[in-house]
Amino acid sequence: MEAELIIKSIMGLIVLLALLIFLLFLEPGKEKKAKEKPSEIKVVIEEDKSEPKSELPSKEMDLNSLAGIIKNRKSDVPKLAYALDLIIKHHGKVHKKLGIRSHPDFDIYMDILFTLCRHPNTNKDLIINFDRELEKLNPEYKQEINEAITKGLNSRGI
Repeated sequence: MEAELIIKSIMGLIVLLALLIFLLFLEPGKEKKAKEKPSEIKVVIEEDKSEPKSELPSKEMDLNSLAGIIKNRKSDVPKLAYALDLIIKHHGKVHKKLGIRSHPDFDIYMDILFTLCRHPNTNKDLIINFDRELEKLNPEYKQEINEAITKGLNSRGI
């Protein structure tokens, strides 16, 4: 009787584990996000061709949208340069440090630097120019900026 209960318990746990693994790989929001991202990028490209850069809607100048352009592995050099210029122009100044710690908003800039260094279509000029402009606007973050670039370049494995 006890062996039968143990076997049923093990079978139940296996079924539960299989269900959890299925739910882990399902991710229903992933398909919607994958379909939406290319359309957003297409909108930015189409508006970039038809309108001057200074007249773009504020949605495309949002820091997260510009970071998305940099994170897109298919972005070419002109798109990267355009996004980096807009970041410097509209979002270049970071909040002051909180004592010796960097402001929590600086994390997105570190992510942008790291991603830029790892991007397949980047070049040294883009990295150096963005580094210099960001350091010029935020001299108190010079060490953190250099660390992010070093980590990004070291992670390339070249």
